[in-house]
This record gives sequence, structure tokens and C-alpha cells, in this order.
Amino acid sequence: MTANEIETLAAGVRNAERRAVARAISLVESSRPSDAQRAEALLSALYGSARSARRVAVSGPPGVGKSTLIDVLGVYALHAGHRVAVLAIDPTSRVSGGSVLGDRTRMTELSRSPAAFVRSSPSGVAGGGISPRSHEVLCVLEAAGYDLIFVETVGVGQAELAAVDLVDVLLLVLLAGAGDDIQGIKRGILEHADVVAFNKCEGDNAAATEAARAQLAAVLSQLRAGAPAVFGVSALQQLGISQLFAGVVARTDELQASGELSARRTQRRKAWFLRRLEEAVLARFSQSDEARQRLAQLTTQVERGELLPNAAVRQLLNE
Repeated sequence: MTANEIETLAAGVRNAERRAVARAISLVESSRPSDAQRAEALLSALYGSARSARRVAVSGPPGVGKSTLIDVLGVYALHAGHRVAVLAIDPTSRVSGGSVLGDRTRMTELSRSPAAFVRSSPSGVAGGGISPRSHEVLCVLEAAGYDLIFVETVGVGQAELAAVDLVDVLLLVLLAGAGDDIQGIKRGILEHADVVAFNKCEGDNAAATEAARAQLAAVLSQLRAGAPAVFGVSALQQLGISQLFAGVVARTDELQASGELSARRTQRRKAWFLRRLEEAVLARFSQSDEARQRLAQLTTQVERGELLPNAAVRQLLNE
């Protein structure tokens, strides 16, 4: 891909051409060394024109209904005049290395809308419920003019804290009656949640949902200053969606007024830099046969219990 082709692709992204946006994301997500320089050139061309969108991470235990809720929230936002994009992170198998990438199939309304863009990405080896190139993908989506971006995390509970360094607002989705799940994530992601929603509040579950919502709201008001609002919703029957959307917008506005939103965006640029620095340092050790052999030797000593990992790192860096 020549410099002119890169600029043509960047122009297509800035004009919100769907094919160009999809191609750009595929390029920045590519793990092939031959694509790295082209991806950086593309991102450099887009970086200055990328406008800051409202970024909302949607997190919670598996099966809580995150995809369906995003679909309903996204459609509501479209009717309110927003241009909506979704980055849905699907877990990568540790056995096969593959990923189903099926979350977008549950976002049927958004997937059909010309004003929305839905992308599924494998989590790969990245931790924290996000994909290895989430920062880059969101940069492309912002450059394309999407002003509201949802990031659906893998669904691994308290380990999803990497999403905090990726978005403006964290929406945590829970189910009533999942007391053990809530206890398990209380000291993790719940401490970072900006808005909480109990999903599936329809039918016989309505009373239990309202009780759980009120209980958690009371607990959070005692544990946290500026406790998050807690809502009861039904994505299936589209109940409480307008109130939840208003809650997300209100939380973003509060963060902007206090200066916290600017601080969060500064932190996420730093987190982006540190992730790429870590990758570059690791890659440097694989650039020569001598370095690879020494790394393999130290790794074997660590695996056998012959060398403290901290000492192995120090030796490798000193050498």
C-alpha cells in the first residue's frame, strides 16, 4: 500500500465510508509485521482529525444481556440524532486461538442501520476484557465521525479493568439474584462503575430486580462518594432504556464539568503509549539470535525453579 493509497483510505474514513472504515480497522488490527508501518501511517493521518466521542464500556458477567442492551441503547441513541459505533470484544480460545465473533449477531437493529457501525474483534492475548488493538480501532471510529461508541467487553467480571483506560464511562450490567457474582466483582470493576443497570426486570423478575437495585444503590451510597446511579431495565421489552441513556449522558456531563473527563482521556492516552512500549520492548528481544537464545535460556531456568523471575528480568535487561 503506497502513501497515496494510505491517504485515500484515510480520506474515506474521514468521509465515513463504511468500506473504508472496515478496511482501516482490519489494517490496524493486523498482526503481520508487513502491515505495522502502513497501520502507523494511517493512524498518523487520522489522529489529528479524530474527534472525541462519548465512549461507553458495557461490562458485566457472561449471559447478562450486554449485546441486547447495547442494541436497544444504540437504536435509542440513533433516534436522538447520534451516530453510533460498537466495538464488541469476543473471547479468543486458549486452545484453538479462534474466536466466534458472534456478539454482532445479537445487535440486529444496529447492524441494519446505515448510521451505525458494529465491529467484532477477538480478545487475543490481551487481558482486561479488551482486544489488543482496541485503542487503534476507537481512533479510526472517532475519525469516521461516530460520536457515541460502545465497547462491549468480554464478560470476565473484575478482570475487565483494562476497559477503564479505554473509555469515558463504564456501564456495569448485572442480574438480580446473582449475589455471588456481585460479591465477586465488588472490589474490582464495581468500584469503577459510573452507571449500573440490572437487566431483565420484566415479568416475574420485576420485583426481585427492584429490590436488588434499591439494595445496591443504598450500599454504594455508603461506600462511595458520588455513587453511581443504579437502574432497572429490560432490554428485551425496552423498559427503562430512556432513563438509562439519560443516566449515562448525565454522568458524562458531570465528569466533564468536574474536569475528571479530561483527566481520564489523558490517562487513556498514557495507557495506550505504555501498552505499545511494552510490546516494543518484548519485540526487541526477538530481533537477534543471541537475544532469543538468552531469553529462552532464562525462561527455562525460571520454569525449572532455578532462577527467581525478578532476577531473570534484571539479568536480561543488564545484558
